[in-house]
Order: sequence, then C-alpha cells, then structure tokens
Amino acid sequence: MVHLRRSPLLLAVLAITMAVPACGTGRDQGDQSAPVRHPDGVTRWGGEEMAVEDDPRSTFGIDVDTASYGYARRQIADGRLPDRAGVRPEEFVNAFRQDYAEPDGDGFAVHVDGGHLPSAHEAPDDTRLLRVGLQTRSEDEKSRPDAALTFVVDVSGSMGEPGRLDLVQDALHTLVDQLRPTDSIAVVEFSEKARVVREMTPVADGERLHDAIDSLHTRASTNLEAGLVLGYQVAREGFRSGATNRVIVLSDGLANVGATDAEPILRRVRDEAEKQIGLLGVGVGSEYGDELMEQLADRGDGFVVYVSERSQARKVFVRQLPATLSIRALDAKVQVTFEPDAVRSYRLIGYDNRAIADEDFRDDRVDGGEVGPGHSVTALYAVRLVEGVSRSARLARVQVRWADPSNREPTETSESVTAADVDADFAEVSPRLQTCYAAAYFALVLKGDDGARLADLAAVAQRAASATDDGEVRDLAKVIEEAEALR
Repeated sequence: MVHLRRSPLLLAVLAITMAVPACGTGRDQGDQSAPVRHPDGVTRWGGEEMAVEDDPRSTFGIDVDTASYGYARRQIADGRLPDRAGVRPEEFVNAFRQDYAEPDGDGFAVHVDGGHLPSAHEAPDDTRLLRVGLQTRSEDEKSRPDAALTFVVDVSGSMGEPGRLDLVQDALHTLVDQLRPTDSIAVVEFSEKARVVREMTPVADGERLHDAIDSLHTRASTNLEAGLVLGYQVAREGFRSGATNRVIVLSDGLANVGATDAEPILRRVRDEAEKQIGLLGVGVGSEYGDELMEQLADRGDGFVVYVSERSQARKVFVRQLPATLSIRALDAKVQVTFEPDAVRSYRLIGYDNRAIADEDFRDDRVDGGEVGPGHSVTALYAVRLVEGVSRSARLARVQVRWADPSNREPTETSESVTAADVDADFAEVSPRLQTCYAAAYFALVLKGDDGARLADLAAVAQRAASATDDGEVRDLAKVIEEAEALR
C-alpha cells in the first residue's frame, strides 16, 4: 500500500498563496437539488449511489478547497446553521491533515484504505468506507522559486465589519514580514472602481508595502469584476518568468456592481491568465458570498479558503507557511474503477461539481486540478460489497493522471484496493480516517442526510482528537456539538 498526507486545516491565506491552485474541472454538475430516500430507509443528499453494473467508473478532478468548512464553522459559531447548498463535503474532509507518507519523486503517491462504518451508523451491514488520497513531495524553502503575488483587496463598505478588512490587513502585514526579499508583491484595491495601490514591488522594500497595506480603507460598493480585471493586468505587467505568479483575491464575495456571476468575470481575465497566473481566493466575513468565490476558484484555475480569526490567519502565516511555490502536478484527475464481481454499488461523498466524464479521464484538454509540493487530496467512498466476497478480492483500481509542469507530458500511476483493505473494525482504523468520516458525515447531516447522528460524530471526532493530539480535530468535535444544539 502506498501512502499520502494531508496539509493542516486551513492552509489558508498563506498556504494558498504559497501553494498552487486546484483548478476547476471539465463538467459542473452543481449541487443536488433534493435528498433521495433509499430502499434501506435512509435519506441521502447528493453523491448519488451508483450501481456498478450501470457505471463501474467514478471520475473527478482534484480539489483542495476548504472554504466550505471554514465558513460553516463561522456560521455555527454565530448561532446559525449553514445553507445546505453551500456545504461541500470534500472541503470538510480536506480541511484536516492526514499524515500520509510522501512519495520519493515528483507526482503523486496513492493511498487507499478503509473499514467498516461505526455500529451507530444507519447503513446496511455490507457497507464499507473507502479512503482514496493523493500526496505530493514537499519542497525545501531554499529551493522554491521566487513569488510574484498580486493581492486584490475588497475595500467595499461591507468590508468595514470587524473580521474583514482588518483581518486582511493584519494577514498581509504578516505575509510581507515572512516572504523572502527576492519575492515581490503588488496591491490592488476595489470597491465601486479599482485602483493600483502598489505596483509590483520587491519584498526587500518592505516599508513601502506596509504603507500600501495601511492605506487600505473601506469605500463604497463591490465591483469584484473591476478588481480582478485590474489585478490580472497588474500581474501580467509584473509577470516574472520562472517565478510563481498568482492573483490572490481577499473579499467577502458580496459583489453588487459590474458582473456578479463568475463566468462573465472570468471571461474578462482568461486571456491574461493563460494558465500562467493562478487565481486564489481568501474569503472573510460573517456574511460571505460563498457561491461566487467557489465558482471563481473552480473555473479560474484556483482554489479558495475561508478565515474568520486573526489568530488563525497569523498562525497560518507564521507556523504553517509552506516553503513551496512551485507546481508538482497540472490537471490532475482521479478515476476509480470498481469490480462488478466484488462491489454492488458505490457513493462518492462530495465532489458533486468536480465530476468529469469517464471518457475524459485521458483527454488532456479537460481541466483537472493543480497541486503544489507537500499537498494532498482525500476522497471518501461508501461502497456496498457483493455478498460472500473474499478478503483477497480486488474491489477497485485507483488511477491518477496528471501533467508534468515542466514539459506538460502526462503521467499515470495506480493502486488497487482489496476487500481486506476495508475490512477493519471502525475502532481499529487510523484516527485520521476516523476524522475523515466525522467531517464528511457532518457535512452530509448538514445537507439533510440522516445516516449518522451529530452526537455520534462528535464522539468520533473527540476520540480522534485524543489519539492525534490535534487541536483542529478537537475543534471539529466542538463545532459538531454546537451544530447539534442549533437543530
């Protein structure tokens, strides 16, 4: 078995600026509009259960977004449950580290394992949890390329709320102090209009950058389109060959002037990007335009996180700053092929709008996801086994395909999973896998799935936190308990 690891919760502002984006996929199916009542009596939302005889292959593009969990956490802390449509289970799962082993070379290591569901979970006895993950090799800070980062900062009136512009400014000041002198930063602000606050400037000239950040103050409406268009122009003008070039949008996503949908905005900047300038999103605010920010990231060769606390953002900058600005893999896709003699049906938990047509797995014109050094992606399946299947039987083959960033040549690797790999009692599986289960089914319960109970999920998360001594998993248990009190 090959192993993989997951970055810490909320590789947020800086981890995303310092890592590569995970881009959108070729087919956007959107959120399921209604729950489904299955024959076993359990309501399930999204992630349609698929009979293997009808379609043995499950194909999706990699996604490293975590904003859905971060924003849900903020909403629950504020005393309200999140809107079902904004809950994306894969982002809950990928918000937590997994401690997977890294590969020796470039590209991915593949990790597959699983086990029974907890006894308290309402599901048929033949159901197993299958975890699939991808991991890239870390990179030393000294060997990373320089960065050219263009920050596009929302200074509309709504950003005046505590925890918005003040949080952004504090994070940017921390960033300037953490980057190398040879890195460079530009700052663009937008409200009703957009303007350049600071052109691309070496971090060695930190005083001017700090002054530019201090000059940001709230103004009028939110014209995100104008901000992104100008931001990409500045990024293109300051483009540094051989460096990592990124546009980072910091906003509450509440656009109300200009184009307010993702596609018209991206159409204006796509020529500037040309897959050389990644789009990263940092969401803030108690009222947050999650759908717009997520779509911008999904379709704009980028990804998005959400932060709500100054201490959290500072911790990310100071303690979790990955020394990684290069790209390990472009357009990465996963295809899991289930064996009809061993698996009756499967359900991919989440990734509803990352689906790719099975026949497009090897079509390199179809976007996958971009992943940087030391990053990982985790996907969970609930699979139902054929009665009497032997422990040695192969359940599925996991294939991963990506392009080498240096020459765009495609590469594939694969790993098989057997019935024995998913036969462990839930109490015996890895605490990190238990965390994945708690996070994924917490999201599904929030969406209306009644296969698990929040009290049971909180207990699972608490036991996993004790086993790993991970404060972020302990916080997950607390958030689940708070959500239960709100229902």
